[in-house]
Amino acid sequence: MAKPFRFNLERILDLRMQLEERAKMELAKAIAAVLAQKKHIEALERELETRENVMARKKTVTPAELWLWLAYRDRLLQDIAEGKVTLSKLIEERERCRRTAVVRAKDRKLLDKLKSNKAKRHAIEENLAEQKENDEMASVRYRPPVA
Repeated sequence: MAKPFRFNLERILDLRMQLEERAKMELAKAIAAVLAQKKHIEALERELETRENVMARKKTVTPAELWLWLAYRDRLLQDIAEGKVTLSKLIEERERCRRTAVVRAKDRKLLDKLKSNKAKRHAIEENLAEQKENDEMASVRYRPPVA
């Protein structure tokens, strides 16, 4: 009877799978954060463009309106600049998460390959042992009579 295959490093493989999944989740969060920041910056830029068009269409502008507009415009430009700085940091974080996910995937794949190679070797050894046993049984059963 063939003994079942048992991989000695199964717990380590499970741990590496968990680490890979965690890295994938972190990467997904980082990608989502980058996309959200891009949308936020685009919304601020659209708001600025819209307000500039509104101010350009006004025929008369009071000094108070002009002061409010300039303050609002400066704040929008500052928010856009801060958003771009945040976006660059988020992009760096995303790339760090991507590199980590790649490393974790390589580690897991390495152990998976080792496991499959050991499973193949185990199957071959079991087949050889079974064949040897069958050969011995056949030679014992069909031994020619001794004269």
